[in-house]
Amino acid sequence: MEALFCIGCGAQIQTEEKNRAGYTPQSALEKGLETGEVYCQRCFRLRHYNEITDVHISDDEFLKLLHEVGDSSALVVNVVDIFDFNGSVIPGLPRFISGNDLLLVGNKADILPKSVKASKVKQWLTERAHEEGLRPLDVLLTSAQNHYAIKELIASIEKLRKGRDVYVVGVTNVGKSTLINAIIREITGDKDVITTSRFPGTTLDKIEIPLDDGSYIFDTPGIIHRHQMAHYLSAKALKYISPKKEIKPKTYQLNPEQTLFLGGLGRFDFLQGNKQGFTAYFDNNLKVHRTKLAGADAFYKKHAGELLTPPDKEELADFPQLVRHEFAVDGKTDIVFSGLGWIRLAGQAKIAAWAPQGVAVVTRKALI
Repeated sequence: MEALFCIGCGAQIQTEEKNRAGYTPQSALEKGLETGEVYCQRCFRLRHYNEITDVHISDDEFLKLLHEVGDSSALVVNVVDIFDFNGSVIPGLPRFISGNDLLLVGNKADILPKSVKASKVKQWLTERAHEEGLRPLDVLLTSAQNHYAIKELIASIEKLRKGRDVYVVGVTNVGKSTLINAIIREITGDKDVITTSRFPGTTLDKIEIPLDDGSYIFDTPGIIHRHQMAHYLSAKALKYISPKKEIKPKTYQLNPEQTLFLGGLGRFDFLQGNKQGFTAYFDNNLKVHRTKLAGADAFYKKHAGELLTPPDKEELADFPQLVRHEFAVDGKTDIVFSGLGWIRLAGQAKIAAWAPQGVAVVTRKALI
């Protein structure tokens, strides 16, 4: 059969892989052939439902796109997940955007407990960005899901771009596309206004959103980051690491040589120190189980995939083994399980934190 191409973005139409560019269901393809208008699913959703969805592209394709960003005179808006900064960092981004201005956007701010001060989060994001070689002109906290601080974001983009194009970049699962949609809704005032002719997906690698002065906002595809917790979970299990509501902290009084299991996704061992409270900040639905350190290995082996979920039994076969990270802590400190949440310590302690292989565990000054 002759190759078919989406009239919205130019991607070659295919019906096999949902997460690859050009995908359309067979039934939709047949209907499109009848009408003479063949769209990929991504462009169809953009055209009819004001939805912009990520296309998963290869690392090489993404590097090519970053070169394009670096060769342009533009404002780069880097969207990161406040809960998963490590998994949100785009490899090589500082090198590619060295000549361009950067606005760093920490998304999912509404999930943080109300007791968290925004200034502390901004300071922490700024410090982490500097460690990665990024020098943002400003750091904003937003919630694409709840439309929080979208007006402020638009105002900051308009101020910093100085008539230039804008590239919005981010890895998958940080809420970048939801944020783009929120910006479009705010600008147009109507969530159903998008049509293919007005906001065309002009090429495979980006969607162009025209601005009044002839410049564009370019929405780039999300890249899968190999260190994201989300990379190892099914869509069903993602809800445990992508909270939609404000997190409710839970405090556990632990003696030395006690362990907390974070579902089957992580583990926290209290090795040495005085009995004290450890406050857990995770999705409200994630089950935390307490047990003795001495039998923790056997407990995990017996209950992973059943009592300790996610992952469930089916996902467990492809789930990475948990890797141990040891820390000596003195004073108010957060032990951050990248992409999952954190545990706050108040006093002196020696602890071990376990996370899936490739997923980072880091310490920071307590946010609360």
